[in-house]
Order: sequence, then C-alpha cells, then structure tokens
Amino acid sequence: MSNSLKAILCSVAAFALVTVSLPAQDKAKAAPKAASKSKILQPQMTVAPDGGTYAAPMGKLGDKADTPWSPTTIGASVDGKPNAGMAKTVVGEIVDFSCYLEVGKHGEKHRDCAQKCFRNGQPIGLLTEDGNLYMLMDEEHDPRRDGQTTFRAAAIDHAAHIMEVTGTAWSLNGFNALYVHGFVKK
Repeated sequence: MSNSLKAILCSVAAFALVTVSLPAQDKAKAAPKAASKSKILQPQMTVAPDGGTYAAPMGKLGDKADTPWSPTTIGASVDGKPNAGMAKTVVGEIVDFSCYLEVGKHGEKHRDCAQKCFRNGQPIGLLTEDGNLYMLMDEEHDPRRDGQTTFRAAAIDHAAHIMEVTGTAWSLNGFNALYVHGFVKK
C-alpha cells in the first residue's frame, strides 16, 4: 500500500473517530449547511413577472374528473385494470422535460426553445417549487394515441408559465406523471 493511500485512510479514520465522539449539538454545528431550500436546477433562470408565481399561478390546465381514469384508459389497460392513480392538482412551471433534465433549462429565457421542442414531440414537464418534476400527458388513452387531443397546444401556449394543473397522478420508482383531463377535441 502506498504512503499516500495510507495517509488518506488514516485521515478518514481519524475524522470518523472525531465525528462519532462529538456530542449531538457539536455534530449539528459540524454538519455542512444546505446550500438552498430549493432543489430547482439553474434557479437563476426565472419566470417572467406576468408568467405567474407558485403562490398565484397564471392559470389552470385540466379538469377534475369523477374517476381517476377515463373509459378509454380502462379499456386500453391490461385486463381492464389500469395502475392505481389519484386525482391531484399540482402547481408548477411548464418546462421542456428533456432540456430541464439534460441541462437545467427553464424559465422565460428558455420559452422559445421549449415551444419548439413541444411542437416537435418532446415531453412536457411540470416543475414544482420544491424541485419535483412531473411528466405531463393527456389522460384519455385512445384520443391521445390518435392525435385527437389539444393538451400539447395548451402546453405550447403556457411554456415557462407557472400553472395549476389537475389530473390523475401516478408515480413509479421515483418517476412522477400527471395525466391531464379535459383536452379531447370536440
């Protein structure tokens, strides 16, 4: 074992011993402080003043439904049993899911890019104040599949705006989705 590796291991062991032996109040003082309450990537990229706030969203998207899933979703599910879901209303910024996850882009400066990405089929996201990210999709299965919905157009109009969105929420392995009701073409 090299001398430098031995020195590193001794330092780590000494730190661990000191940390374990500190009284609880000293451990709290020694712990690194959190950088910020927000877990939003690139928080300097802000929403325009007229784009709403988390306390006062610009508007609403989605209708509250009597049941979590529409008949077309139930009909398309395996054995007529869709995954569990629950009605939920979430406030957040409409973001380009891909650009946000890849490079942290959101906010007014990214609005034009998000709109172009949405027009070209990129996934739509909803970024909450605490940094959670939901993928947004039309709830109605067959109309969504067959291009008979207008949710994508609404998302394009509201890219980089903070909106109140209602739909059926479903999470799997830490991945959040919100299926938005009420955008079937009439």
